[in-house]
Amino acid sequence: MIVDDAVVVRHVLKDALSKDSELEVVGTAVDGNDALEKLPRLKPDVVILDIEMPNRTGLETLPEIKRHWPNTIVIMFSTLTSRGATATLDALVAGADDYVTKPSNTGSMLGAIERINIDLIPKIKGLAQKRIARLKIASTGSTGSAGSTGSTGSKPSATALPAQSACPIHRSASKARPQILAIAVSTGGPNALATLIPQLPADLNVPIVIVQHIPPVFSKALADRLHIKSPLAVSEGEQSAVVLPGQVWIAPGDFHMTVERHAAHVSLVLNQAPSENSCRPAADVLFRSVANVYGAATLALVLTGMGHDGQKGAEEIVRAGGRVIAQDEATSVVWGMPGAVVHAGIAEEVLPLDKIGQAIVSRVGTKSSTPHMPARP
Repeated sequence: MIVDDAVVVRHVLKDALSKDSELEVVGTAVDGNDALEKLPRLKPDVVILDIEMPNRTGLETLPEIKRHWPNTIVIMFSTLTSRGATATLDALVAGADDYVTKPSNTGSMLGAIERINIDLIPKIKGLAQKRIARLKIASTGSTGSAGSTGSTGSKPSATALPAQSACPIHRSASKARPQILAIAVSTGGPNALATLIPQLPADLNVPIVIVQHIPPVFSKALADRLHIKSPLAVSEGEQSAVVLPGQVWIAPGDFHMTVERHAAHVSLVLNQAPSENSCRPAADVLFRSVANVYGAATLALVLTGMGHDGQKGAEEIVRAGGRVIAQDEATSVVWGMPGAVVHAGIAEEVLPLDKIGQAIVSRVGTKSSTPHMPARP
């Protein structure tokens, strides 16, 4: 179901989605009130929900959808602006499953449709598969709410991890304490990071570098929001910024982020080299550079996300003697990225989201004393 006040947007979305044989557009709505009136009759699996609409906005409509139809997937359709980024992050906190940005600067209608095919359709299918899995679990009588992707309860044996999943493809004899934490995350990432990062202490003994698949403007809004909520200093990545313990750097949208060692320090390097895994920033790019600079002193974390970005880079980290933790399926919005790492046999441990912070601290430690902490920007 498409909910947008712009008739052109509704037409373009309906036309693009209807061309996919696996999808059916069951209806459209012009605002939130119209959507809430039609939902009981149309019963959509997925709602594409515009944020800014007259009468009832997407942010006002979202809680009502989640209250009355908790298993319905809601994907926010947002403008690529600072205001749109803030509203989208608010929507994710309020229960939206994911978001896509409206096509802009595509130059043509065909360009807009191509962006929908690349950005929106895979998310619809990926989230729908997760919804189907949740409903199947609920129908078997499993404990916990079928509408919650954050449950850490036990899952039926049919979804159990393979026995070899916790065995890395390579284990170094090195017992080096990690000197950096590198994180890969995509679909469901803003909420996952909002849970994880505030759990980490201000005197964490390592810097954190993050690739979250996110567009420009949104990355800055996410960093600012996490900075407010976290004891750590969280910033959007900056060219040549020195990487120090107690700091968190999020790759800016549309830029790859890497690390580079100099004589006395390690710094960030940003570039706009071609996308990898259809992503820029890409986790594989960051992970390769971290493996090259830190080697066995690397700890990597692969969180919820669609696709397999981060797998190849994680393999290089493990070959260099580093370690990899993956988020478990039960607490992931989509288990694509962490699942790829697990099935490749390179995860040292597979953990629910609420256990990952403790696992990080136990591996990297905290500063024994803090005579000087980097100033928060």
